[in-house]
Amino acid sequence: MSTIILGISGALNHDASAALYVDDKLIAAAEEERFIRCKHAKGKMPFHAAKFCLKFANINPELVDVVAVPFSPISFFSKARWHYVKRYWYAPDRALDVLLNGNRRYRRYRDRVFSLLKNLGIDPKKIEFEPVEHHLAHASSAYHLSGFKEKTAIMGVDGKGEYATTFFGYGENGKIHKIKEFYDPDSLGGLYGAITEYLGFEMLDGEYKVMGMAPYGDPSKHDFSRLVKFDGKNFEINTKFVNTVGLRRYKENGVGFYFSQKLIDWLGPKREGDIADEPYIDYAAAIQTLFEKIVLQLMDHYLGDIIQETGKLVFAGGGALNVKLNQKIIAKEYIKELFVQPASGDAGTAIGAASFSLVKRGIQPEKMEHVYLGPSFSNSDCIAACEGHSEKPFYSIITSVPEKIAKILVDGNPVAWFQGRMEFGPRALGGRSILGCPSSPGVAGRINEQIKFRERWRPFCPSMLDRVAPKMFATSHPAPFMTFTFKVEDDWKSRVPEVVHEDGTARAQALKKDSHPRYYALMEEMEKLTGNGVVLNTSLNRRGEPMVCSPKDALDMFFGSDLQYLIMEDVLVAKDASKLKL
Repeated sequence: MSTIILGISGALNHDASAALYVDDKLIAAAEEERFIRCKHAKGKMPFHAAKFCLKFANINPELVDVVAVPFSPISFFSKARWHYVKRYWYAPDRALDVLLNGNRRYRRYRDRVFSLLKNLGIDPKKIEFEPVEHHLAHASSAYHLSGFKEKTAIMGVDGKGEYATTFFGYGENGKIHKIKEFYDPDSLGGLYGAITEYLGFEMLDGEYKVMGMAPYGDPSKHDFSRLVKFDGKNFEINTKFVNTVGLRRYKENGVGFYFSQKLIDWLGPKREGDIADEPYIDYAAAIQTLFEKIVLQLMDHYLGDIIQETGKLVFAGGGALNVKLNQKIIAKEYIKELFVQPASGDAGTAIGAASFSLVKRGIQPEKMEHVYLGPSFSNSDCIAACEGHSEKPFYSIITSVPEKIAKILVDGNPVAWFQGRMEFGPRALGGRSILGCPSSPGVAGRINEQIKFRERWRPFCPSMLDRVAPKMFATSHPAPFMTFTFKVEDDWKSRVPEVVHEDGTARAQALKKDSHPRYYALMEEMEKLTGNGVVLNTSLNRRGEPMVCSPKDALDMFFGSDLQYLIMEDVLVAKDASKLKL
């Protein structure tokens, strides 16, 4: 008899997702935003994502054994709640609410989950309901899916879960042990998020933009140390500047921010628009440097002995998507291998809660080898979408897709690439991507300005054959999920300049053939034509939109941009009918 566990995330009202395990196999996982076309699915529960998972696995909802969620009640006697009360003394309504009614958010979320289950056809009374502490869910998503057998150091950095913000622990023989947690408002993710808001981006979405801006600035021009008191093993955020609530929050047009007027008085007005200029690029560099310094020193203090013992570290939470930090972690001599959960943000906690529950029942989840866990579509589906679309697109079924698309790319044309199952997590990895030839001058700028309509300084990433990565980066460290940046070797900087960032690095996907054979074949064809088994890869979406899911989504995006080519499975779509004659 199989054990069927459905993981449901969205506990913090963003990044709702669902994941389905049948015994040790992760059968399906998807984010709600992709189905409802609303980025981060704020305030939503993952109805469409969960429905997809069950349908894909051909499982009757009544057969689900366990529903696991990454949010748990926290005891009145917990350090977490009392820490919160003490640190939020300046907002007594918040402090008293946590003291007297500290699990209100959990109860509200549980009720929403039960309502969701009923809508899915699952009776909450007939399943085991498993609340998992938020940071344990993050930890499980990394440790239990890493494939590491040795004693493994575990690190989690994000905004906050129930109360915890930062987690240090280890995994041994399948069991997760806590070493140290930090609690709200002492949050490094919150600190980075507050500066993200100050720099004109949306918190929980724009942090990677700050990271991309940082290499253009000089961190030595501004000392951000006043934002956090740090002694090498403990830190305390200065809530007079950031991680603020209530009356301390800076407000603009009735909107409150996660920083105070005091920050504005110190640094000047918050950034507006898309231009990356001084002093804001220097502020981005300063917060990136401070973030790296604190996380690396905390890691050394709490996990150094464990890492030196086996060399294994896993990392999750929104902070784990900071690829510049991850590059610094890998550079440490005692790190043999770092596994970063590819869906490190809260969407990944659906997998984390489900895998934690699985291990609790004596089943070890399979190693995560890929994230192609979402819907796929047939040629017939793609043709039907073309026939039914209001723009009446020109299309043709073609053969030898990798060979023909490689020629289009090498001619300097970006191509929308829609192949196989949709990726889970924030990175496009060849399922729903916009591709370009990284040796074609100006292709990155064209994609930014005319297709994705995003900031000109935003970098693009390379996907490459796994055998190319050691040559391009002079390292054999696995990089299947674009969770690390590496220094690009000098000769490769001139070979693939469109995917090299300002600081000489690239955020890489080194693809194994078994993970996505058609994408691999495309890069082999690129290698034949250019000598480089590398392709420029960015997500198939426009600025502010989720990655596309369905053929209709892809067509909508195609006709809303300057793209001239879209390949959906074997169906080639073009804006000019003559371009279909390959």
